[in-house]
Amino acid sequence: MIKYEKKYRIIPGWGNQEWIIEKAQAAMKAPVLHITDVQSPKSEGGLHDYYSNGDYWWPNPDTPDGLPYIQRDGQSNPENFNSHRIIMRQMRTNVVFLTSGYLLTGKEDFAQKAVQHLYEFFLSGETYMAPHLSYAQAILGICPGRGIGIIDTLHLVDVIFAVEKLKHSRCMGNEIYEGIKKWFSEYLGWMLTDKNGIQEMNKDNNHGVCFFVQAAAFALFTDNEKIANFCRQQYKEELLKQQKEDGSFPRELGRTKPYNYSIFVVDNMVTLCHLLSTPEDNLWEYETDNGRSIKKALDFISPYLLDKSSWPYPPDVMHFDAFPARSGFMLLAGCTLGRKELVELYYRLPEESIDEEARRNIAARQPALWM
Repeated sequence: MIKYEKKYRIIPGWGNQEWIIEKAQAAMKAPVLHITDVQSPKSEGGLHDYYSNGDYWWPNPDTPDGLPYIQRDGQSNPENFNSHRIIMRQMRTNVVFLTSGYLLTGKEDFAQKAVQHLYEFFLSGETYMAPHLSYAQAILGICPGRGIGIIDTLHLVDVIFAVEKLKHSRCMGNEIYEGIKKWFSEYLGWMLTDKNGIQEMNKDNNHGVCFFVQAAAFALFTDNEKIANFCRQQYKEELLKQQKEDGSFPRELGRTKPYNYSIFVVDNMVTLCHLLSTPEDNLWEYETDNGRSIKKALDFISPYLLDKSSWPYPPDVMHFDAFPARSGFMLLAGCTLGRKELVELYYRLPEESIDEEARRNIAARQPALWM
């Protein structure tokens, strides 16, 4: 185990830094994971192709083989193949905390382990993940993969912030850094041109928002200002159309988990403002002609975060007790817009949820890396 002095670097906004160091030390002992470690016999892809099943799809009780699957909105099927999702999220979590440990202590051992995770997941010829999601959120008996599966890589946004921090470590050689940038450039290109990506881009709910969160982050990381500008335009002209005058998102309120989804969409709209705002084009302050804005979205959801008992809509069919969970938007929006109550809520909530649904829905595992 890495030894560190109690007088490690104090970085404002990082919260419980003892806990972060403990997580980094645990990540030092964690195995390096790859999607090639496990395959689903139901995938139509190969060894390096990411695969998952749609969350809310179940065997058909009216057919002998259970095909085609049928939907139960909001009810996750525990028998679905989720191994690649879990591996990707765990890789992200390990990299994020190892990078955080490196920044807080200056210990290159943390950085070296983080770079090993990144190299083996994205670049190693034996264990790399191919830069596409053609087989994500497949529905058995219906399709081998879907556009909405692109939301599975939302957690990779966290990774690029870690990569940028690791760039200054002697463990992150230029060849690895440029190789990771190339991977994300190829993945972004696939997102923007494949039929699955185009389908997801045009979704008028949280899926469309999450598409542009990823596109914006990957474009900025790969110096693609043309796509970054396209994402700014889409935020203003398309994504804010999802919002009603009162700041709510009716497509999310209409789901069987309206509380969870309402928080989730605001989290990702905030992320877009954080990623894409510039001094010349400040999305935090942007407002449409009919009054839609990120501030209005926060005005709607904040009272229900601070006092969940006031929630006037139906409770979620599953995992209702898991929310609110600590989410990056509370810190990012709270600090940027001076909303002290959101910052206080962020630090008041547990560092990490024990609920799988909550962990799956939190894109920014360590938003202090983003600041």
